[in-house]
Amino acid sequence: MTDIIFPRLALIGIGLIGASIALASRKAGTVGSIAISTRSPATLKRAEELGLGDAYFADPAEAVRDADCVIVCVPVGACGAVAEAIGPHLKPGCVVSDVGSVKAAVVRAMAPHLPAHVNFVPGHPIAGTEHSGPDAGFAELYQNRWCVLTPAPGVDPAAVDRLARLWRAMGANVEMMSAEHHDLVLAITSHLPHLIAYNIVGTASDLESGIRSEVLKFSASGFRDFTRIAASDPTMWRDIFLANKEAVLEMLGRFNEDLSTLTRAIRNGDGDTLFDLFTRTRAIRRSIVAIGQDTAEPDFGRRDHGRS
Repeated sequence: MTDIIFPRLALIGIGLIGASIALASRKAGTVGSIAISTRSPATLKRAEELGLGDAYFADPAEAVRDADCVIVCVPVGACGAVAEAIGPHLKPGCVVSDVGSVKAAVVRAMAPHLPAHVNFVPGHPIAGTEHSGPDAGFAELYQNRWCVLTPAPGVDPAAVDRLARLWRAMGANVEMMSAEHHDLVLAITSHLPHLIAYNIVGTASDLESGIRSEVLKFSASGFRDFTRIAASDPTMWRDIFLANKEAVLEMLGRFNEDLSTLTRAIRNGDGDTLFDLFTRTRAIRRSIVAIGQDTAEPDFGRRDHGRS
């Protein structure tokens, strides 16, 4: 039997990520009790109906009392307000983390409101689907996915280790890096692809109705998968782009330069340039499959209703 890592876990926010943490940590046997708080009464009621926790609170300050670990699972733009609300009520030694896709902005927003007697270990589980809400959660979400932790210098290594053990017990691989490095890496691997997907699907939605209906009717895997990405939570992604704008703009600049090169190649009939790029990008895909971050099966390995 797995040892209890945190006798009391508090989850602030209970959408896809929070619900999956509740289910996965319970399944792994690594937490004693789970307290849940969310600002939406309907969502809180639904979480209780699903049995995701042991105690439910409208006030996050009540949820974090006596908690050994608090994971903030709200959009990055709301993290600062949550930290301000819970800061005075955190017990000494408590591990405080989050799940935001941006780290430097979250640190700036949360750290000033957290007392010195807690251990702040920001985190980002790189996993998700286009679905949201507590009903979307499932215990296997983090299996063989990466969770990046970005502890500040001086944080108790034992606290970092406890949080890492929690994530590993839920099936995740854990990596440590600085918040700034995380944001640059995620700008190209996650944020820019989402921006491109939103833009492509937005372009399709702006087409005249006859063409648009045919685009939808004849959607092959390429456009279909862009729509899956573009169906992600709009509040979350609005906050991500605003919070990580410097890194996103840097990568967007590089992307636009490369796109200009492709534009010239197509205009000039430069097949060699196109072939060389497509060969390199094919190798990237094979590398992702080789390290187990996707499968080579048809439909990009997504058989379970788009979960990835």
